[in-house]
Amino acid sequence: MGMIDEKSDSMVIDLAVSEPAQKNESYYQLVWRRFRRSPVSIVGALMVLVLVLLAVFAEFFSPTSISGIDLHNAFIPPQKIHFVDDDGRFHLKPFVYNYVYTIDPLTFQVHWEEDKTKAYEIKFFVHGSEYELLGLVKTDIHFYGVDEGGTIYLLGTDKLGRDLWGKACEAGRISLSMSLFGTIISVVLGSVLGTASGYYGGWIDNVLQRFTEFVAAFPSLPLWMALAAIVPKTADSFTIFVLMSAIFAMLSWTTLAREVRGKVLSLRETDFILAAREMGASDARIIFRHLFPNTLSHVIVILTLTVPNIILVESFLSFLGIGINEPLISWGLMMRNTQDIQTLGQNPWILAPIAFIVVAVLGFNFLGDGLRDAADPYAAK
Repeated sequence: MGMIDEKSDSMVIDLAVSEPAQKNESYYQLVWRRFRRSPVSIVGALMVLVLVLLAVFAEFFSPTSISGIDLHNAFIPPQKIHFVDDDGRFHLKPFVYNYVYTIDPLTFQVHWEEDKTKAYEIKFFVHGSEYELLGLVKTDIHFYGVDEGGTIYLLGTDKLGRDLWGKACEAGRISLSMSLFGTIISVVLGSVLGTASGYYGGWIDNVLQRFTEFVAAFPSLPLWMALAAIVPKTADSFTIFVLMSAIFAMLSWTTLAREVRGKVLSLRETDFILAAREMGASDARIIFRHLFPNTLSHVIVILTLTVPNIILVESFLSFLGIGINEPLISWGLMMRNTQDIQTLGQNPWILAPIAFIVVAVLGFNFLGDGLRDAADPYAAK
């Protein structure tokens, strides 16, 4: 019994020490503590972070110039990384062989084979083609590469001889930034309309909700295709980027508007809102100081879940030829080469950008699920 009493006393002391520490945590500290305990959430955040870094520093992570064209190296398959040479000797440092091709005299089909007469060691932080890092600093340092005379194409090349890995990293700039830009517009529009609808009620709520239902009634994909098709082909790159982002935002805000409205309806009659009104707080102060901050958890979750949806839509439209066009580059635009069945059959590695799309969609969904669970830190664990 004495041992049990001692254990119970120690448990009481531990609880007494830990409870004040948890009571003093802010809401955001509670959210972060709950978020970091979810392995899926951390994995999703890392996937998104990696894609962002690859997109921002595409020139650095590409072993060759991302804008260079070399028709002699068109449709080279992905090069294999070796640790064991042709003689069976093991090498601590990885290396690759160049590819050489032969043409079948009967079918005229190209066959690629490794030229094992010379191995090229993979090196890191090597000098290569010159570029401007972040558009500001001129440098020629690349993350990896091989000596002069060798090539290293981890995902192969396209019909213009461009490294698919480097182009996929660059394409992430448009695919990610356009989806984020369109999502931000959608979130702002949905938050404003949803908050105003829930707070004021009456005829304002009725008008805004009927407008929301009217927009939501349109089939999204056909309307997206119709709107994207009227974007002028002669417009400059910035105009196309803004117009496409606006088109994606136009039909993505209705879900958030409804969720924010429901949250505001449940909050506007609570004691702290009524107290703010009695103290003479203006509508703007009540909305932006009290109501909207309490809907941020929903806003953040919808934001992370809308991004992958826009990525998929942009990829689909660009694949059909009514989305992003040259000189811009996106993951969907890179997939346009797969429309040719003959080219796809002979060069299946041109499907590599699909991996980036899958990683982006999974990463944002994992991140959104984690934020949704963490946004309510007082729920049962």
